[in-house]
Amino acid sequence: MFRRSGTVATLTTALVSAATALVLTAPGSATAATAPGFIGGTDLPPHPTSPWYAGAVAKGLPEFAPFCLDGALPAAGSWHRDFGTEYDTGAVQISVRAASPAAAAKLAGTLEHKVAACAADWLRTTPGGTASWQDYGKLAVEEGAHVYGVHTSIPDSEPGVHLYGIGRDASTVTVVKWGQMGDLSDAPVAGFRKTTTTAVNKLNP
Repeated sequence: MFRRSGTVATLTTALVSAATALVLTAPGSATAATAPGFIGGTDLPPHPTSPWYAGAVAKGLPEFAPFCLDGALPAAGSWHRDFGTEYDTGAVQISVRAASPAAAAKLAGTLEHKVAACAADWLRTTPGGTASWQDYGKLAVEEGAHVYGVHTSIPDSEPGVHLYGIGRDASTVTVVKWGQMGDLSDAPVAGFRKTTTTAVNKLNP
């Protein structure tokens, strides 16, 4: 009887310890598993003839890396959301929960460098192509954001224009990439600056 009571007591102690451990670790685990806040279709610059269609927020990177950012985004801690219209205009937002604010700042800097160098890098591998880029400046939101534009064109093909908003809130980095056929004069820069500000503000509601 004593031996049985001892077993029950041991089991009870083990269960209490396990429950305590769960309580102590669950908040951190839940935070790590929770997606950052994402923009919706209405947060993007309006398309003149089509609504925006938003996909689900999904864990990991998109199937295809955004133009200019191939290999720059880590899969760990990443989430993404795709957006489309009835025409050629599309967008994607990718957010990454980094290990620390310092790691997030480093990642944001890497992304900015990749976009700023993209036009020149693309020209080196695209004979006959033309490309240009524009720095549309920084935004005063959370730990900061930056907006860029990149235009590329090759003979006998439609030109493409892309806007990038890169920002950070604490340990979370986000990049919003918008694109369509056209050149930098066709880009809705003012509206996209608002999109980028909204994207950073929504990261950690």
